[in-house]
Amino acid sequence: MKVTLLNYTPDPEITIALAARTCYSSKIPLTISRERAQHLIRQLTERGHESVLEHASFTFSIEGISRVTSHQLVRHRLASYSQQSQRYVSMEEANFIMPPSVALNPEAQEAFLKAVEENKKVYQELVNLGIPQEDARYMMAQGVATNLVLSANARELLHIFNLRLCNRAQWEIRELALQMLELVKDLAPSIFEWAGPPCVEGNCREGENSCGKPWKRREK
Repeated sequence: MKVTLLNYTPDPEITIALAARTCYSSKIPLTISRERAQHLIRQLTERGHESVLEHASFTFSIEGISRVTSHQLVRHRLASYSQQSQRYVSMEEANFIMPPSVALNPEAQEAFLKAVEENKKVYQELVNLGIPQEDARYMMAQGVATNLVLSANARELLHIFNLRLCNRAQWEIRELALQMLELVKDLAPSIFEWAGPPCVEGNCREGENSCGKPWKRREK
C-alpha cells in the first residue's frame, strides 16, 4: 500500500478560520493570525460547529489496496473517487493483497497463491476466447489490487478517521486511514490533533464489543 497526498487547500487552517469569521463579521475578513486561527478552530470543533471544516479539501492517491478495502472506502459518499477500471486495464498481471493471517500460515499461504494463479489463468483464458475484459473481470477475486484517487474535505476526513481507525475496523482500511492521517495531521494540527475513533476522547461506542484498548496514534 502506498498513500500520497497529491494536493490540498493552501493553508487549510487559515482558510477555515476566515470562513468561520465571516459568519460573525460585517465584512469578509481577509487576514487572521495563525494563533487566532488555531484557537478559533479548536473552539468551534469543541462546540460541534464543524461545517466550516468543509472549506478545506485534500486529495490522495492510493495504490495497491484490495477491492475488499476500496468497496468499504467508497461507502463514504461525501468523498470523491476515481478508480482504476477493470474494464480498460488488463488484469492478466494483476497483484493480489495477501492478508497477514494468511501470510503467517504456510499452508494457507500456499493455498492462497495457488488460487491467485488459477484466477489469473482463467481470466486470461476467457480473454483469449474473445470474452471482453469487462466480462472476464467477473471472475476476479476481491483480493485483487486496485489504485484510486480520493478527494475529501476535512470534515469528511474526520468522519473517516472516526470510523476506520477503530481497533475493530478491518485491518487494511485501518492501515489506509492511519497513513492518510499521518499525511495531514501536521498540515493542520488544530483540525486533526484529536482525529481518531471515539475512544480518543474516552467514549467507546462499541459496547460489549469494545476491544478494551483505547486507540493510540502511531508515532513516527
